[in-house]
Amino acid sequence: MRKLLLAGNWKMNLTQHEAASLAAAIAAELPADCPHDVALCPPTIYLATVSAALEGSTILLGAQDMYHEDAGAFTGETSGPMLCDLGVKFVILGHSERRHIIGEDDGLINRKLQAALRHQLSPILCVGETLDQREAGQTAEVVRSQIEGSMAGLSAAEMLATTIAYEPVWAIGTGRVATPQEAQQVHADLRSLIESRYNPDISQQVRIQYGGSVKPDNAAELLSQPDIDGALVGGASLTTESFIGIIQQAALV
Repeated sequence: MRKLLLAGNWKMNLTQHEAASLAAAIAAELPADCPHDVALCPPTIYLATVSAALEGSTILLGAQDMYHEDAGAFTGETSGPMLCDLGVKFVILGHSERRHIIGEDDGLINRKLQAALRHQLSPILCVGETLDQREAGQTAEVVRSQIEGSMAGLSAAEMLATTIAYEPVWAIGTGRVATPQEAQQVHADLRSLIESRYNPDISQQVRIQYGGSVKPDNAAELLSQPDIDGALVGGASLTTESFIGIIQQAALV
């Protein structure tokens, strides 16, 4: 049985005080018997602050991105060793906003993924199609291409250390959401792709999250799908009530 991973991606939001307060409030409200992995991914500049606020809780710390080099003249970047030094466990890579706004391609994301794994960070690799691609019937092709490019060269052990997050670009921050059936189909396709690249045992162990306007009122139905193993939550992770609500809904699955 795969353990659900519920991760809050705070993106470029909050002040330092707000980040500390939100992290502390979520930690205080998290059910003591929560059976799932829960992670918070604040802006890089607040990682130390949030880490301190989470001290003593079971909530894991995640970063929103990292660079593929360990050190050097890379102004503005953050390395794997730096993240490890702050107690980071997860790192989001290839988020659609970095692909489509920042312009990152699969080759760069692959180098970042390899670097994360080299430092025992657990990557959350994001893949997903735009609305135009979905309407053109290209979802499977786009997702396959992103997986093959971003995960090139990964061993079976490295695959098991990686979480995939399917996030249809058209459902991120729009209020629109893939139906549970639409999301499940892509997740099942992803699991089949992993099986073809590795083996059935590996494919059944890899966690595949869904991301895209997940809220308390749709979380249970999404998470009840057989191949959906958690949620990468954006806007709804910015309030204690909504993020804890998603966690509570997950407990009903």
